[in-house]
Amino acid sequence: MNKKINIIILLILFLTSEAFAIRIGLGEGVKHTYVGSSQNAEFLDATTGKLLFVSRSFLPYSIKAFGSSIAIKVKGRYYDCSTSAIFIRNPNKKGFLATKRRWYRGDIIIYNVAGTLTIVNSLPLEEYLLGVVPSEMPSRWNIEAHKAQAIAARSYALANLNKHGSSGYDLKDTPADQAYGGATSETPQTTYAVLSTRGEVLTYDHKIIPAYYHASSGGKTIQSGEVWNKDLPYIQSVDAFDKGVKKNGHGVGMSQHGANNLANKGFNARQILNYFYKDISFARLKTKSE
Repeated sequence: MNKKINIIILLILFLTSEAFAIRIGLGEGVKHTYVGSSQNAEFLDATTGKLLFVSRSFLPYSIKAFGSSIAIKVKGRYYDCSTSAIFIRNPNKKGFLATKRRWYRGDIIIYNVAGTLTIVNSLPLEEYLLGVVPSEMPSRWNIEAHKAQAIAARSYALANLNKHGSSGYDLKDTPADQAYGGATSETPQTTYAVLSTRGEVLTYDHKIIPAYYHASSGGKTIQSGEVWNKDLPYIQSVDAFDKGVKKNGHGVGMSQHGANNLANKGFNARQILNYFYKDISFARLKTKSE
């Protein structure tokens, strides 16, 4: 535990800016929802790009499935959009959109799927992580634990792109993938953790790993094969440094309580990650603009 850990950035992954976009499923099988915006927003036909109408800021607009189409309530009346998918955006890329009683960065896409709505938040990966870290870890925890969480969450997201592609998005906004509370959940410290680790991911054998993590192991983490019938070479059973904390989660990979306890002992984010994930390397994503 006290041996010197050499952290070497072995790999720089060159991706286009478009590759950083991620689609988060906010809901499926929904009969009715509301969407609002902090600025006037554009509602477009997601198939043709045709502008349907411009909404006013801070007004909720009711949206429901209408046969195989989507209907939007404007001034007390529902209007058939004559499309099965709408795309909602702030034209200047500033401000926020609202649904599920939360504010979100990026855009919102709503699909009519078999007479119900699927709601998707499409946004840049780094902006997505701003809403993940505070949803996965208490904001009062050690900043180094937050940094470790940001790197693990970024790796998990990229390793699981298109996981739910058949449903029109990449990841769910729940702990089934990663808890995500949108812009409403953001805090200054967790935002700093994301920004200060921007682009950093975990790799094994030159591939980004799905860096599994959980709340607490109750003393010791377990190998992935005990949960999913497949042992991963970078996941081994280790002392979780969360003894006394009730077990919560699958027990595979990084214990979040353990990460915070290690951070409080003086470990930095990379040392924490090197402890919970074995023989991994660190890489940094790079866009064309960098």
